[in-house]
Amino acid sequence: MLPIIFILPLLQLVILSNAASFEVKNIKFSFVDNDHSAASRELISKFQASTYFNVVTDFKSKKEADLQMQKGSVDVILEIPTHFERNLIKQQSTDLSVSINAIDGAAAGVSNVYITQIITGFNQSLQPKLHTYHQGNRVHPENIMTIPSFWYNKTLNYKTFMVPGILVLLVTMLSLFLSSMNIVREKEVGTLEQINVTPIKKYQFIIGKLFPFWVLGLVILTVGLVIAKVIFNVPILGNIFLIYGFTSIYLILILGIGLFISNHTDTQQQAMFIAWFFTVIFILMSGLFTPIESMPTWAQNVTYFNPIRYFVEVIRMVMLKGAGFNDIKEQIGIIALYAFVINGFAVWSYKKTS
Repeated sequence: MLPIIFILPLLQLVILSNAASFEVKNIKFSFVDNDHSAASRELISKFQASTYFNVVTDFKSKKEADLQMQKGSVDVILEIPTHFERNLIKQQSTDLSVSINAIDGAAAGVSNVYITQIITGFNQSLQPKLHTYHQGNRVHPENIMTIPSFWYNKTLNYKTFMVPGILVLLVTMLSLFLSSMNIVREKEVGTLEQINVTPIKKYQFIIGKLFPFWVLGLVILTVGLVIAKVIFNVPILGNIFLIYGFTSIYLILILGIGLFISNHTDTQQQAMFIAWFFTVIFILMSGLFTPIESMPTWAQNVTYFNPIRYFVEVIRMVMLKGAGFNDIKEQIGIIALYAFVINGFAVWSYKKTS
């Protein structure tokens, strides 16, 4: 139990934060150059210089390239048509054919964005060369340059987005699993009956059982915040005591769920399976890995009953946006109400007989 409590969270936070990435890299890129001009070579060099693409090879025909994509050897095929450079100079327009392996739809969408950005950059760099004449005067086209401003994550580092969410996951999982196996452990070893015949009150017994895990949850949060700051350099722009205040209420809710599970199971295996069942649903519908806005309407409505959703929102808002109490008071109110109801059911379901 001690390694699970102290060592497992550290390993999970460090490993998952590095492994869980929304970035798509090492895209296997190939091309079919039917023009073999300076412009086509310049375009290909743009992809070769990109850190997202791994230029595998070039093919003599599109048919040969399609066969290799079918085998899984390449992910993207860029076909440059004949007279590519000539059409750019004379007609100032041309077509490019891009084929993307879309078995993984999300990865294909990201790959398409990367390709579009590179081609757009190539087009902008080429525009000054494609001058035109108007009434005998040379006219240079004016390029419109877009300068993006990235708020809250200027370096676009996915770890800045993922680390707070994974920290929420660890605090939730350990608190829920340990509390759900708590009382049921007393049932298995036969000490629960001995406790029931003592003059101890029901609320005293429950507080004594859950309070250590409440403190442990805050300790895990503290260790996670230190790792997030020291190892991953995740900013903490908001009031850190606001995070602790919300987590304190959130832990009461999670421990209440664990107590409720423990009251209705007879073995630790049963408690573990039930806790894991609810945890998987909570994680998948929390917005941690999949944006809630991308879910169907019915699924978005279901997430309002998911406590992890509110914790993920709050910790990201406070850490990354510097949100204050007024910005998260709605989430605090919902979690407090949720904790009151769940713990009421949990305490009511615990039967102390003497």
